[in-house]
Amino acid sequence: MDQARPLPSYLVSRFHGWRATTYQQNKAWFRRLAESGQHPRAMVISCCDSRVHVTSIFGADEGEFFIHRNIANLVPPHTPDGERHGTSAALEYAVTSLGVAHIVVMGHSNCGGVKGCHDMCSGVAPELEEKSSFVGRWMDILRPGYERVKHAPRDVILRALEREAVIVSLENLMTFPFVRDRVLDERLTLHGLWNDTGEGGLEQYDPARGGFFPV
Repeated sequence: MDQARPLPSYLVSRFHGWRATTYQQNKAWFRRLAESGQHPRAMVISCCDSRVHVTSIFGADEGEFFIHRNIANLVPPHTPDGERHGTSAALEYAVTSLGVAHIVVMGHSNCGGVKGCHDMCSGVAPELEEKSSFVGRWMDILRPGYERVKHAPRDVILRALEREAVIVSLENLMTFPFVRDRVLDERLTLHGLWNDTGEGGLEQYDPARGGFFPV
């Protein structure tokens, strides 16, 4: 691949800084993780958005979370069609091989993917309707959520749809037999969160109360 180029200098500098400080001060811990394998207690499904920093929010150490990031933190429905499914593969590995005890779906404020879904479904982003649009076809997963909130006031609909991205994902998680079986026999628990990146807030979905409430 002659298109590959050396890392930008600022990343090289940061790496050397990390290796000289964090790694050197915790060398035994890193080597133990490498030798013993990973044993995370939770899988976190979060957005690719660079402002969402799951490990910082929870003060997590290396090896603590199995993290999968995608556009708008979505989980597709169980579709065993023999095609390539990155999110489903990560989910299968986390549950059946790593045996995680918790799956956390974390949405966030000002999500660009969710806004894209809103614009597509409301007819102002025809380019996302094209069959060739990877983003558009991925955001089709959220269409049921859009249908539930499309009549909400204009000033709240995007935040409502961000929360629907979490709810739709929780619903779709239960379509996977290996998830559903473990939830029903209490070997696995599902959790839905929404993070306000600007205000540092965190809300948790409570199906019994029918909404999101501050943690």
